[in-house]
Amino acid sequence: MIALKKLRELTLTAAPSAGRPLHLSAASGLVCLGSAMYVVADDELHLGVFSTKDDRPGQLVLLFDGALPDEKVARKRHKPDLEALTSLPAFEGFPHGALLAVGSGSRPNRRRGALLALDLSGAITGAARGLDCSAILAPLADVFAEVNIEGAVVVGDELRLFQRGNKQHPDNAIIRYPLAAVIDVVTGTRADALRPMTIDRFDLGHVDGVPLCFTDATALPGGDVVFSAVAEDTDDAFNDGACVGAAIGIVGNDGQLRFVRRLDRPYKIEGIHAELDGNRLDLLAVTDADDPDMAAALYAATIAI
Repeated sequence: MIALKKLRELTLTAAPSAGRPLHLSAASGLVCLGSAMYVVADDELHLGVFSTKDDRPGQLVLLFDGALPDEKVARKRHKPDLEALTSLPAFEGFPHGALLAVGSGSRPNRRRGALLALDLSGAITGAARGLDCSAILAPLADVFAEVNIEGAVVVGDELRLFQRGNKQHPDNAIIRYPLAAVIDVVTGTRADALRPMTIDRFDLGHVDGVPLCFTDATALPGGDVVFSAVAEDTDDAFNDGACVGAAIGIVGNDGQLRFVRRLDRPYKIEGIHAELDGNRLDLLAVTDADDPDMAAALYAATIAI
């Protein structure tokens, strides 16, 4: 089993709004660029920016105008549910690339996204641009009983989205799109439905009868993808449940499942970053506490592959 080491809690210099705690609680996607660690939270309208060099409190970058209700049920109903975060290579208007945050697509109001330009060092520059990702996410309702996108990675000339299943519909899948077509959508030059090139489905195993399901992913050189998965005891893509297990695995660039390795404790990992050093894989992972009063945490592990 994989043992994680806790590095820090995701504390903040300022709360996202009056009355909210000084931390992120629902970390749901992770991208590391240089010394910056970017964390998207599914119950906020902001992106968290932290340093990989120290444990100073992070800062927030506004993604969407407006405000979310403080009450938990109402907040869940109205939130954009940003679950996936990835970096895009340079394209027109973004000479140093961009961060792309994508909603889960589990409901019509969860089909939003955000685009943030990067500078040469990988730091965010300028204000976020809100996106309508319906052209990508809405067609998936014809494929999956419940759409629930939890991860996104760029591999070569493809964008790959990770569909998360649940007990009722254990539909884990990797959905591949031409990256050029995705960029046309996010830049507003294309509005018609974007259909996937391929969809590969995966059985990741079970923990106590609960299926392990994708929660995030990150690409390695050569196109292999490291993913995180949790076994959450829930029957749908909306309600939370107890996390009874978690795992990390690799899917090869050929679409074949290389391995799935359990964590020694059921951390609800929803964001992952990996760096390959020979046969050693250095991992960073962030958690979703499912409780606004509890801070999300950053963990680390090193495994041999």
